[in-house]
Amino acid sequence: MKSVAAAALLIFGPAFTHAAMAADSVTVFAAASLKETLGTIAGNFTKDTGKQVKLSFAASSVLAKQIDEGAPADVFISADLSWMDHLDKGGLLVDGSRVNLLGNRIVLVEAASSTVTTRIKPGFDLAGLLGRERLAMGNVDSVPAGLYGKAALTTLGIWDSVKDKVAQADNVRAALLLVSRQEAPFGIVYETDAKVEPGVKIVDRFPEDSHPAIVYPAALVKASKNPDAKAFLTYLQSGKSAQVFTDAGFTVLGKTQ
Repeated sequence: MKSVAAAALLIFGPAFTHAAMAADSVTVFAAASLKETLGTIAGNFTKDTGKQVKLSFAASSVLAKQIDEGAPADVFISADLSWMDHLDKGGLLVDGSRVNLLGNRIVLVEAASSTVTTRIKPGFDLAGLLGRERLAMGNVDSVPAGLYGKAALTTLGIWDSVKDKVAQADNVRAALLLVSRQEAPFGIVYETDAKVEPGVKIVDRFPEDSHPAIVYPAALVKASKNPDAKAFLTYLQSGKSAQVFTDAGFTVLGKTQ
């Protein structure tokens, strides 16, 4: 398997810098797939409250490890439960603040100019479609989208046929970029990612029962001293924010506040 790290840096750069995060701003560490929606919601929050928000995007695994190491985050939003569980077990989250915020789907994408069609089903010939080319995915050992993708391919009985053809990226948006640039003919990304990138189109959705449920939890980081962090977490669960998430293709979990 090949690792694709450079593409991630093209989009996001380092996940955080101390200089960029003023103490009076709410610093949010969030999964890369939330880039557009959180940008909109943070802007709305600032307009409604006058409070500033600093957003830092990367793979959930990278962000969780940085919080482990003392990175100055106030709120963490993961693309899966396991990395939030990791911080929870380490006592790094505010007790009772954790909420399951969103759901999503994973899809197979190709370049917008491609004319390949296929249906995702048990045993479908993805390896044949790839030929000598690569399948773009998030890192299958740590990046949530990669973990979900590997689980789906395993359930469908085709992982062994494609595992040596995978180009592993540092986050899901880096995998998306490989397909949109036609550096890989196919990729596995979130449905919401595909909707914001005109350079790709969806080939098909993966069956929901082929992988664990995709859940985005959010929580307050215990080390935070920012009194506005709780207000932003509550704002994420508001009706106004729910509309932004829904318009982007996410499923809003739980009741809005």
